[in-house]
Amino acid sequence: MTTQTVLQSNRRLMRRLLLLVAAMFGFNFVLVPFYDVICRVTGLNGKTSNTRAVVGAENQVDAERTVTVEFLANVNESAPWQFVPNVAKMQVHPGQFYHISYFAKNLTMEPLVGQAIPSVDPGLAAKYFQKIECFCFSRQEFKPGEGRDMPVTFRLDPAIAPDISTVTLSYTFFKVKDQGG
Repeated sequence: MTTQTVLQSNRRLMRRLLLLVAAMFGFNFVLVPFYDVICRVTGLNGKTSNTRAVVGAENQVDAERTVTVEFLANVNESAPWQFVPNVAKMQVHPGQFYHISYFAKNLTMEPLVGQAIPSVDPGLAAKYFQKIECFCFSRQEFKPGEGRDMPVTFRLDPAIAPDISTVTLSYTFFKVKDQGG
């Protein structure tokens, strides 16, 4: 093999490797939003949509069935909050709306903005967990040391699988780094 052939072969290999690296980099950027969309559509991984459920006349209550709904609260490790549900769990009838609240308090002496991210377990129940009011729909602004109850109005769709007897609604509260609207 001549030196010229080796150089051409190395250049061709280098172009292929750079193309492979670029493709892998691009795939990483596409994968996260794609995964998010799949989880929201299918309810996998407990992701719920941050859209309000519509209250209509067709809403029927299944008074014969009860499902236990548990409420959990988590704080992102870097967020200076106190954050707890005001109710640990309750029995609900699918189709009926219920009101609960979570308490959050800014533990600093500066204004903070927080955002709650919901998750439902089991993941397949997420698409049946409907909220018409939720503090998770928008960022929450807190004055220094301010604490308050934040409401959630929800229902379980009566179409939820009959073998699901317990659903857990969990929120993780994050400090928003970009405090602008």
